[in-house]
Amino acid sequence: MRAMVLKSQGQPLQATDVPDPVPLARQLLIRIHACGVCRTDLHVVDGDLTEPRLPLIPGHQIVGTVVSADEGSGRYVPGDRVGVPWLGGSCGNCDYCRSKRENLCGQARYTGYQIDGGFAELCAADERFCFPIPQGYPDLQAAPLLCAGLIGYRSYRMTGDAQKLGFYGFGAAAHILIQVARYENREVYAFTRRGDTSSQDFARSLGAVWAGASDELPPELLDAAIIFAPAGELVPAALRAVARGGAVVCAGIHMSDIPSFPYSLLWEERVLRSVANLTRRDGEEFLALAPKVPVQTKVSIYPMEKANQALDDLRSGSIDGAAVIEISR
Repeated sequence: MRAMVLKSQGQPLQATDVPDPVPLARQLLIRIHACGVCRTDLHVVDGDLTEPRLPLIPGHQIVGTVVSADEGSGRYVPGDRVGVPWLGGSCGNCDYCRSKRENLCGQARYTGYQIDGGFAELCAADERFCFPIPQGYPDLQAAPLLCAGLIGYRSYRMTGDAQKLGFYGFGAAAHILIQVARYENREVYAFTRRGDTSSQDFARSLGAVWAGASDELPPELLDAAIIFAPAGELVPAALRAVARGGAVVCAGIHMSDIPSFPYSLLWEERVLRSVANLTRRDGEEFLALAPKVPVQTKVSIYPMEKANQALDDLRSGSIDGAAVIEISR
């Protein structure tokens, strides 16, 4: 099959012919239709995440059709349309897994990191960690739901019942979660790089009540903020913007170092927390909610051979919404 392969971190992906994957027990063989491009893919390619299995096929927002399934399971059958997310498997036996916190399992494995991902024509995936794709979503529009949507939703849930929400970084995840927030009658304040009027206009078009630079204070103090951008310097900025008792949620799998800040920014029972990966419950809840909103994803489409261009465009911040690789069939 054709695939885009990472052979060395810090180097571009290489178009390569590789053997078709051979599914193991409880795995599906999936014909890939589309795969979203995520900032985590950048962290893998650029070497910020340091333990990939190389050579590696990146990509962890996969939408495809089941070609074959383990006869002993019966959860999916050939022809079913499924999504494959970042969390590709866990041990199933540790305290975290038994308490439905498999996102924290010490033996978890990740799609497009330790498991070959979706920048290819086929993949093999553990059926227990795959999700049915809601009807009504074309393949390209469904792909961003599987990470930007799922991990974004987990981060969103961590804000509790906050009514005034700040989103720091307005990319794939924020453009999905603002739709959920507006559906639930919450206010969103969007923070972007200084001078990024395109992203600010995009946020306003989706219902943001205010949009400005990340180093600005909003017109009102926030109940909570989510930091989608992988920039540690945004943590003290967000703490300054939240009211007493407010929460700041770091949504990224990787973030640059957080600079020191005075305790007064955290005092008055403000909370700073991270989000790690996703659970299957997150997927089930969000993929049931998305059609009700309904969440509509804006996508920029790239052929598989242009995956490096998609990564470059994401790195430069020139994409409004999400980038998606279309796998020609």
